[in-house]
Amino acid sequence: MRENCIMDFLKELERNNDLKWMADHKAFKEQAAAEFEELLQMVMERLAEKDPSVIGLPPKNLIYRLNRDTRFSRDKSPYHAAFRAHISPAGRAPIPGGYYLNLAPGNVFLGGGVHAAPFKDAVTMIRDYICGHGEELETIVSAPDFQNHFTMTGERLKNVPRGYDADFPQSEYLKYKSWDIECRLETEGLCDLEDFCERASELFLLMRPFNDFFNEAVRDFQYPVREN
Repeated sequence: MRENCIMDFLKELERNNDLKWMADHKAFKEQAAAEFEELLQMVMERLAEKDPSVIGLPPKNLIYRLNRDTRFSRDKSPYHAAFRAHISPAGRAPIPGGYYLNLAPGNVFLGGGVHAAPFKDAVTMIRDYICGHGEELETIVSAPDFQNHFTMTGERLKNVPRGYDADFPQSEYLKYKSWDIECRLETEGLCDLEDFCERASELFLLMRPFNDFFNEAVRDFQYPVREN
């Protein structure tokens, strides 16, 4: 069993979420961050055995910063008390979808799918693709492995959006604006990194058909060009 300080650090950060505490515990933070990067690398090595899309991805490019953007938030806590990463060829960008890892006190989960809500064109592309491949999607989400492990959590509308057939057999999936899925894990599982990585990689691979379906839908998506 390989013990680590990841969750110990996050619990302390949750209780002491301020700039001074972080400055005073820089070595603690760096140790936990290094262990999270090592964990991420271990998961990716296992994934690469069956999903070549993750081969060669630099872990540092996949990890989100601890710093929070507090400009428009009532919560002025400067840090996320969580280590987060998105294993995808596009790194932290939400499209194409990949494998999302979130470690936080009392909130450890794996995620997948495509977080399309911020991009109107991507949402339309996915809905149109579902209309032409509804039975394929139904087969994926009704599979026992999917039903036993994953929950769809993405933002959704109350009704089928205008322009789409409400009687379409898979119309429920047209209501979504983001097709996100989650699988929650016990925090205690992090006590042993090897066991956690093995379990995480197994679950990530189970969500691969779901990811592949939605990534095919947004295969031609291009991010809007930002004006200077």
